[in-house]
Amino acid sequence: MTLVTIFSCKNEVEIKFIEENIETSKAADISINFPKAEGDKAVSELINSVIQNYIVSQTNLTDDSLNNVSIDEAVKRFNTEFKTFKNDFPESSQKWEAFIDGEVTYRSPEVICIAVNSYLDTGGAHGNTHIKFFNFNPQTGQLYSKAEIINDIQGLSGVITNKLKEEVKSNSDEPMEEFFFGKDFQLPESLGFSDEGLIVLYNPYEIASYSQGIMEFTIPFEDINSYFNIN
Repeated sequence: MTLVTIFSCKNEVEIKFIEENIETSKAADISINFPKAEGDKAVSELINSVIQNYIVSQTNLTDDSLNNVSIDEAVKRFNTEFKTFKNDFPESSQKWEAFIDGEVTYRSPEVICIAVNSYLDTGGAHGNTHIKFFNFNPQTGQLYSKAEIINDIQGLSGVITNKLKEEVKSNSDEPMEEFFFGKDFQLPESLGFSDEGLIVLYNPYEIASYSQGIMEFTIPFEDINSYFNIN
């Protein structure tokens, strides 16, 4: 069990995280690990709702809305979909896989950052990996928007662009322009934090082709603190 405590003297909000684990291989191979918040009821419920609803959405292969569906129920539905697939295509020997791993990557009195790494393989040409960061207000449990945590998007974009150019130059033969499919620079879907600084991560297809894989780098806090409203 992993235990992380977030404490604020200002509002006396205490949040602990324990690691939850769900594994099964009776039908599809499924492994789900995620941090579950405990402590202040209102704050922990908001955090848990966001993380658990996201995990459920990652296993949803239909167009049905799965709001308020538990992770256990989502696992059952995923297995049911796999069994239906096997009945329709008995010649297929591939077993479906769903591996999801979440962790608290950074915490301070002003932000709790949780990263969720998802890998799904449902029999296509290759499995799909997706990583998403969630930045929460520890006092309220509310999810921050980019606009709430960044006070100078243009300035931050300039720092990220320069770092990205360095990464592209050292890791790829493709010109920078090709990485956004001919479009202007874009911030990644989500930004994360670690003890080392700001995590900038572009998922496959978010930047460049699938073959380029994930593009990830960290920018030290001292280089970007002035662009953020939080520490």
